[in-house]
Parts: sequence; structure tokens; C-alpha cells
Amino acid sequence: MTNETIFTYGAPPVKFGVGAVEEIGHDLGQLGIRRALLITDPGLVASGMPQGVADHIRAAGITAVVFAGAHVEPTDASLQEAIAFARDNGPFDGVIAVGGGSSIDTAKAVNLLLHNPGELMDYVNAPIGQGRAPVNALAPLVAIPTTAGTGAECTTVCVLDVLALKVKTGISHPRLRPALAIIDPALTMSLPPMVTACSGLDILCHALESYTARPYAAYERKRPEQRVPYCGANPIADMWSEKALELLGRSLRVAVHEPTEAARTDMALAATFAGLGFGNAGVHIPHANGYPIAGRVTGYHAPEYPGDEPLVPHGMSVSLTAPETFRFTFAADPERHRRAALLLDPDAREQDEEALAGAVARLLRDVRMPNGIAAVGFTPADVDALVAGSAKQQRLLAVAPREVEESDLAAIFHGSFSLWPATS
Repeated sequence: MTNETIFTYGAPPVKFGVGAVEEIGHDLGQLGIRRALLITDPGLVASGMPQGVADHIRAAGITAVVFAGAHVEPTDASLQEAIAFARDNGPFDGVIAVGGGSSIDTAKAVNLLLHNPGELMDYVNAPIGQGRAPVNALAPLVAIPTTAGTGAECTTVCVLDVLALKVKTGISHPRLRPALAIIDPALTMSLPPMVTACSGLDILCHALESYTARPYAAYERKRPEQRVPYCGANPIADMWSEKALELLGRSLRVAVHEPTEAARTDMALAATFAGLGFGNAGVHIPHANGYPIAGRVTGYHAPEYPGDEPLVPHGMSVSLTAPETFRFTFAADPERHRRAALLLDPDAREQDEEALAGAVARLLRDVRMPNGIAAVGFTPADVDALVAGSAKQQRLLAVAPREVEESDLAAIFHGSFSLWPATS
């Protein structure tokens, strides 16, 4: 085997700062957009925020058609609804996403299917879908995040639940990356505490999984046409992940419990930095485990989230097995795990496999996450099904710094029923 000597890196142009969203009309004009589809969710519509964005667009003489049906944690059914709306109301020469990762991922799927043949499952990652690559270019997509967490404004990935299979999966291709990311921290100021916490823990896992990923040089050499966005830990992704961890370590607790503009700005920066990291290096076991946790939940609905159907938000689902995961991966690179722990918590003193695991568990406890997967309704009888769901995420598991067997996944799930003593 000849080891890889090349890594790849991609990122959208970024406009960052308070008031940045007010320049959207000018930005769309620079992209040649004259008729845009604006995708958002019902909760945001009630706040008036998307209407304000649409007003800025229309003031520049650009048509904005609003679809307000993006589903929190998108499903194949909700994406089909959005795609049908876009096909019925088009054509569009640009797509705008206003919202969290759910709205941005919905916009990515709509943009893909507006400009390429076939149906949604044709493009979903194998083995769940066909894993086809788009054959046609997409329209410019402008992503305007209103949460600080997903980093979806920077990435090539769209995540969805396949309802019939009770599994979360994704679509991944460089053409899904937005043409422009507009990050305005002022849009995140009204986020409630639990949403802030879950969004922040998505940042946490993006940065840590990217930073502890299998190094790009450990892979077999690829041909040019085989290169994928997730190429493994590399120097550029490491830089973004380290800065994201530093910002998150000092500001997530503040943003959850006593939010200030400075803390919100730190979190918005951290989300984008982590997106620039994991969007190129990749994520691994916690995200693979988070998909079946979210997809198979039956009796838990996170507080402060809309609706009443069972819901483990994405940031919560990926973080609940993170401490046990980093105990498992510690041996692959102890020094890197210790470095990550200190970036997250400068007071961390553990030197063994508890170094990073302990720092993560303390943060989860401090932002009031459920104490492990038992607290969101799972029992040991569910582990086999959870392992089966995680094992389907081979694109992610291949990024892990150690080989991962199903027995390893089972041990991680079993070790994640409780994350800290009940009295702590």
C-alpha cells in the first residue's frame, strides 16, 4: 500500500459580523441571483426574522419566494415536501437558507434535486441510498445560520432521517457547499438555553472528531476521482478545530446561562471554525452513534424545542456517547487527546484516557444535558439496534483513528448509559 501524501481543503466565502445580514441584497446581486427561493422553518417565521431577510432581498429588486416548512431535524418526507414546493414554484436561480442546520440542509437537498435528475434516495450515502454524485452544477446557495452549532454553512453535507429505516444519514458532495456563508451573531441572541447548549455541543463534537480523526497520511493513496471531502485530520483542519475548542471552552457555559453579545459572537465564530475543520477532515464515532440515537428515540422530547414528537436534537445525540468514544480513541494519539482537553478546559489535569473524556463530560453536565442515553429513554435491550444503526455509517466510521468493530460500538453504547454520578 502506498500512503496518501495529499489532502484537500475547501471553504465558502464568509461574511461575518453584527449587521452582515443587512447586506444580503447586494451579495445576491454579486452572485447574479434575480429570483431566489428562501427556505426557513415555522418557528423562525413566527419571530419575523426570515421576513426581515426577505425584505432586504426585495429592496434590492430581487424576487424572494419563501418556503417556511423546513422540519427541525429533516426527514426524507420533509425534504420531499420542500423539493416538491420548489419544483412547483420555480424556476429559481438561487437558494437562500435562513435558520439552523435543518433549514440549511433542507436548502442543500432542494438545490440538488432542482438541478439534477432522479430522486432523493438516489443521492443518499450508500449503503442506505445509492450514493450517486450530481451530474449538473447547482445554483448558488447562500446560507444564513441563526444558531451557532452546525457549521452547515461551510460544509458539503446534508443530514436527514430516513423514517422507514429509523436511521439518520446524509448526502455528501462538494457541489452542496454554499456559495456564500453570512454569519450575523445578532441572529442568535434570542436562542433559548437548551437550543444554545445543543448547538454548542454540535460544535464540540465537530471540532473534537475532526481533531482526533484518522490522519490523512494514514489512508491508502487515492486516484483524483476518488477524493472525498472527508480526507482525515490535516494541518489546516487542525488549526480551525483548535481555535473552535478554545472559543467554545471559554464561552459555551456563558452563552447558555447568562448570554452576552461577546459569548454569542464567540459561539458563532466557533461554529464556523469547526465547520471549516470537520467539513474537510471529517467526523467519526460520536456522529455515527448520534444518528441511530436520534432516529430511534421514542419517548423523549428535548425541552425548548418546537413540536411534541420524540426528539433528541442533533447536538445532544452526538455528544451523549462522546466521553466514552474518547476513552476508546485515546490510545490512537494520547498527546492529541490531552491537547484537546486543555484547549477545552485549561484546568484539566488528567493524563490518561480520562483527560478528554472527563473534560467533555464536565461540559455536558454544566450545560444541563441528560445524563447519558438512559436519560433519553434507551435501555440495554436497545444496544443491538443502536449498534446496527451506527454500523451503517461506514463513511464516518472510516474516519475514526482506530478500527471500529461492532463489539467496540456496543461497548461505547453500554458505557454511555450514565456519564457522571447521579449525585454530582
